[in-house]
Amino acid sequence: MTIAVWAPLLLPLLAAPLARRLADQLDPRAAALTLAATAVALGTAALASLGLLAVTGLLRLPPAAALAHISPAHWHPGELTAPERGPTAAAAALALLTTTVLAARTAHHQHADLRRARAATGDPPPGPRALLRRPDPAAPAALTVLTDDRADAYALPGRPPRIVATTGMLAALTPPERAALLAHERAHLTGRHHLLLAAAEYASACHPALRPLRPALGYHLERWADECAAAEVGDRALTARAIGRAALAAARTPAAPHPALASAATGPVPRRVRALLADRTPTRSRRAPRALAVLALAGCLTATTAATAEAGHDFHRAVETAQARPAADHD
Repeated sequence: MTIAVWAPLLLPLLAAPLARRLADQLDPRAAALTLAATAVALGTAALASLGLLAVTGLLRLPPAAALAHISPAHWHPGELTAPERGPTAAAAALALLTTTVLAARTAHHQHADLRRARAATGDPPPGPRALLRRPDPAAPAALTVLTDDRADAYALPGRPPRIVATTGMLAALTPPERAALLAHERAHLTGRHHLLLAAAEYASACHPALRPLRPALGYHLERWADECAAAEVGDRALTARAIGRAALAAARTPAAPHPALASAATGPVPRRVRALLADRTPTRSRRAPRALAVLALAGCLTATTAATAEAGHDFHRAVETAQARPAADHD
């Protein structure tokens, strides 16, 4: 159990950089889904390992052992019950508590931000079900125009899903560019990108190595929306121009911060513009590195999942053994 329980805490140090490198070689949609899935898988495994380490130490205490119907004298799940492992279990419990606090704070900030943004549009506060529900493709997202000289535009998830734009942003763009901008924001809502961002936020609270995945995911979500907008308006150059002009307008008059889950079209603009204007023909020279990155990441995720399952199985078997021994001793 010792090796298995530590693997999910160490493998993210390798898997997270691999996921970022692989994402740069994939199309935007696949890249975003890969980053989000990697963050969730590694974060869940790290959380499970911390829990196993903490509970293993906790069961050495007589009150906790009594609740589990075992005797501390018979509690031997591998090397983790040795006396010197006590500080390890205490550190795991502290890390688990810290993770819980960070996740709760993230959830509070996300809800508060969305509530304030919804209040500005005159909508009621968003509920969890409204954020999880898939938008109706037959019902276009509502457009809310805020009277503000500062240029800003973002997608606001909830019921109903909204695109929020300021008069300053709309005035900075031509009608075709506005159409591209609105198509970009609609893509965020249709793809439910806020759920992927939320998943990355919570995963980063589970393991520090997963924090770099959040900005990488944000970039690829913007690229995903860029490609959807270009396909909708049928002009990649127009989409690139709209993104660039929107970013310049926003830089001249910085707007108030909008919710972290409300994706905006003014992310890492130079890279996005280059990607829209670049040749999209795939080259064979990229296939080999991409295949190696896929195999390496898949290996890390498989090893993490297998180690977590093995640690959980060993823990369960140790509990059953410790519960059976007192009865055998009594007989």
